[in-house]
Amino acid sequence: MAQATLTITMPEQVWIQQLSTDYPDAIFRVLAGVPGSSTGFALVRITGPAVPDVIDDMNDHPQITELTLAQWSDSEATVHFETTAPLLLFSSQESGMPIELPVEISDGEATIDVTGSRERLAELADQLEQFGLQYRIDHVRERLHESQLLSDRQLEVVVAAVEEGYYDTPRRCSLTDLATHLDIAKSTCSETLHRAEEAIIKRFVDDVPGLDDESLEEQLAPHAST
Repeated sequence: MAQATLTITMPEQVWIQQLSTDYPDAIFRVLAGVPGSSTGFALVRITGPAVPDVIDDMNDHPQITELTLAQWSDSEATVHFETTAPLLLFSSQESGMPIELPVEISDGEATIDVTGSRERLAELADQLEQFGLQYRIDHVRERLHESQLLSDRQLEVVVAAVEEGYYDTPRRCSLTDLATHLDIAKSTCSETLHRAEEAIIKRFVDDVPGLDDESLEEQLAPHAST
């Protein structure tokens, strides 16, 4: 599984690009969305210093065919609307790659998080391109399911090491004691622990923000805007 964060630059002819650049201090946070056959429906929370003006412009825009206020104030509003240009929803639908919510849009750019197979992620990149959406890759890495991280034997040894105090400071259990407890050779215990620790440490480093999976980034890079 791949996990990626992308920043999407919306096309100039799309309402959200026009309004979010006209009101650069406004933040559009998409709380829910569903694509129709030719339109899309969304629930969006808008915050900023000129929310009433934003709502008026949305209501007047030809790409917004229906708009209902769910909550309203001078600095925040939640609206349900239908649009003829739900490009992110269509890209997600056509690629089979769900976009995680909420999605935040500001000053013509949307930040999205997605998780799926490499193939679906590459297909999403193709769909974004087809709908005229430029993007840059902020973050991408491979994700393993927890059950794939350690073998059953490695997990057994690590759990026993923790329970017996091998990792305590000071240690309550030596490597010899742990091997005796597990009824395995000391060399086998040491090798199993080492391989498990290697997997755990590498996974920890992979989770450090900013350290991305280069192979995944290279796979998407030809599609990304520069």
